[in-house]
This record gives sequence, C-alpha cells and structure tokens, in this order.
Amino acid sequence: MAQFVEFFKNVFSWLSQDLEESLKTLHRKILLLEVPKDDVHEAYNHGKKRKRNVEKWLIDVGNNISESKALELYFPKELFLEVYESIDIWMSLMDDSVLSIGIYGMGGIGKTTLAMHVHNKLLKESTFLGHVYWVTVSQEFSIYKLQNDIAHVLKLYFSCENDERRRAAELFQAFKERGRFVLILDDVWNQIDAEEIGIPLGMNGCKLVITSRSSEVCHWIGCQKIIKVNTLSEQEAWELFLKKLGRVELHPRVEGICKKLVKRCGSLPLALVTLAGSMRRVSDIHEWRDASKGLAESCLGRAGMEYVVLPILLYSYDRLRDTMLKGCFLHCSLYPENCHIPRDELIENFISEQLVERSYRSFRAEIDQGHAILNQLERVCLLEKTSNGTDVKMHVLIRDMAIEIAKENPRYMVKAGLHLREIPDVQEWTEDLDKVSLMDNIIMEISPGTSPKCPRLSTLILSGNPLRRIPDCFFVHVSSTHYQFKSH
Repeated sequence: MAQFVEFFKNVFSWLSQDLEESLKTLHRKILLLEVPKDDVHEAYNHGKKRKRNVEKWLIDVGNNISESKALELYFPKELFLEVYESIDIWMSLMDDSVLSIGIYGMGGIGKTTLAMHVHNKLLKESTFLGHVYWVTVSQEFSIYKLQNDIAHVLKLYFSCENDERRRAAELFQAFKERGRFVLILDDVWNQIDAEEIGIPLGMNGCKLVITSRSSEVCHWIGCQKIIKVNTLSEQEAWELFLKKLGRVELHPRVEGICKKLVKRCGSLPLALVTLAGSMRRVSDIHEWRDASKGLAESCLGRAGMEYVVLPILLYSYDRLRDTMLKGCFLHCSLYPENCHIPRDELIENFISEQLVERSYRSFRAEIDQGHAILNQLERVCLLEKTSNGTDVKMHVLIRDMAIEIAKENPRYMVKAGLHLREIPDVQEWTEDLDKVSLMDNIIMEISPGTSPKCPRLSTLILSGNPLRRIPDCFFVHVSSTHYQFKSH
C-alpha cells in the first residue's frame, strides 16, 4: 500500500498542478483512470507526439486501477477534504527515517480532525504492529502535567510523584516495554523536549506526531516532517456546509444567501460546521434573510459563532505575550477584507505609529524588526503569506476577530471596503477612538460642519476614496499630537 500511496501522490501532483485538491477533482481523476487503456491510446495516437511519461503512465494505470478504487475505502470519505495532507502524513508514518511529524494551521482549520483520522486508521491498520496513543496537551502547559497525561493513557503509576527526571525515566521504560508506538500530542503551544518528558523517540520505530497553530513550535520540537493544513476550496466549503446542513437541494433564493454565508466563513471548517448547525432546521426565507444581515461587518456574531469559533480564534491572539505583536496584528485589520497588504507599507506604518521599538542604531534596524514581527505573525497563522512573497493577508475570520477585539481597547472603527458614500454618522465618532479606517470606499466629500470629537485619534485612513475636499472644521477636535492622516 505504501508503494501505491507514493504512486498516487505523484500522479496526483502531476495531474492537479494548479487545481484545488478537492473531492470533486479527485473523483474526476479516478474516473479518468478508469477509462479503458485502448481509449487512452487512441486519444494520444492522434497527437503529434507521444511522450515517454505518458506511455509510462498508461502502464501504471493498468497496474493501479484496482488500488485507485480502494483509496476511498482506505481513507474515510470525509477525509478527502484534506486528502493530500492525509497521504503526506501517512507516507511519513510509513517512512522509517521520519521520527517526528508536525501538523500546523490556524485555529478551526481541521488539524485535530485530520490527526484523529490518522489515529483511528492506525488502530485499524493490520500492517501496523504497534500501539497508538493520543494526548491532548493542556493550554496551561507544564512538564509535570504532560507526564501525568501520558502516564494516564499508558496506565502507568509513578513511584515518585515529585521528581520529573525519575518520572521521565519511568515513562521511557514503559514505552520501551510496549515496543513500537505512535504518540500523538494534540494542540501543542510550547517547546517540548521528548527526552525531558520521557518519550524514547526513534527507539524500535517509535514516532511522535504533534498538532499546533504555530510552525515555530514544530521547528522547536525538531519535527522532521512539517505539514501545513490549508483552508478548503470554495467547492469543498460549499459541500461541507450542505452536508452539515443536512440538505442536498435548496430554494434558489435560500441558496444565494447560503453561498454568501459560506463565503464569509472563509472556508474555515469549524466556522462552516458551526454555522450550518445553527441553521439546520431553518426553512423560512425571512429567517434566512435575517441571518444574512450584518455579513458585511462580521460573521462571528451569528448564532453559535461567538461561543464556538471566536474563543478558539481569540486564544491565538491571547498567546501573543508581547503587546507590540498584538498592536501590529490589530493594525493589519484596518485594511479591507481579503486585501493583499504590502509588507513594506505595513512596516512603514509600524515605525511611523511607534508600534515597534525605537532604534537609536539605524532605520534599518527598525525595518528588520518590522519584518521579524510579520514573520512571527505568519508563523502562528494570524497572517498568511501571499504567492508573490511581498504581501501578507488576513483570513476573513481572523480579521473579524481583530475588529471585535479593537472595539474595546484600543478603540478602532473599521469600515474599509464597504462601498460607503458618506463617512459614518457623528455619533460613531466617540471620544475614545484611537484609529479609524475608511479605506477603499467611494466617499467623495465630507459634509460641511462635520466636526467629530476624537481627541485621542492617532490614525485616520482615507486612502482609496475619490475624496475632493475635507472641511477645516473636521480637524478642530482632533489632537494634532496624536494625529496621522493618510489619503491619496
């Protein structure tokens, strides 16, 4: 089976190229494999040139059709949403040279689900002659607590409760006596030393699998194989939503609303499942319309989202111990949804708004610090890299979370990219506002007499508007010492 998985991965990569690895695409490829070889020969004989890799592929097709059909039985159907990652993990587990595997991605992306499927498959796999252990790592991590949790799944009782070294030796011996094993540590946030805990990594083919929101944690632990779990494609997100909604067909008007809701979930599995669950028994078109209200602002206010999704996302923010990191992260929410934000522009803003430490050495040192901050936010999946490498972007729900945070302290008003024709009503310009972003709207002018009272306002972003004039009175109650104006 390992040989087949290697073959399938190669064919999968060769055929897909820029296509999403969705269930629909995968099924189409399997159907393509089922085309009789004669038909495939005929199709290529009419071409000008038969390439060697095509001829080799034709032979491989004949040898692997039956195993292709078995793939969906081998991996659970629901796991096809992450089939490429699943195959990658499975191949690493079958590779004797890989002792540790790290699975990372943003909160709610499906890391635990993916790891659980692998865990269950190992338990059922007849060719895997070993033990499988699952431990959920406490958010308040300590070596003592983790040793206790591992001892619990091993049914081990320590002879000495207070000596971590002796406890590690006892865990090491217990693992050694059990022979080959795979230990899965779910939701790891801290650096873990396998030897210090008592995990005999590499002995008798023993392996460690961790899930984390941070690629940095995977590197800290020394994972030899690191796999990122990405968001679903639009088609995969729609199929998952319909599955959890429990419906195959929807009224055309309801379907349009649903697709808007799904888009606002940003293809995040946890958000899709939560939203579908909250709307499962809704049939009234009026209730669906009501559900669509506020989509332009945030999806986190929908039923269930604030109790299930928001706390999970918030924990990633809370784990940023550095207030400077938090300030720079919140600043990124001032840009419109799905915006590709130039790194250089962000760093310039961080420096001008004193969000980074002032360096008396050189301006270059401040720029380097800005890049380090953005890299750190990328590593914990609060920002995403773009394909060009010069921009970053925020997942739609991460941005929603940042805006929710900034409604309190510091106070932001973010209405970027909402197609506004006028600035918000004067009542929304409260005295405690620190930053306001009206970027990328269609505001042409600010009405005469408009004079918001915002003595703490430090940043006003009006770029991307066809703004013709701003009345002088607009700046009367805005402190010039904390005021920065950006417009073009």
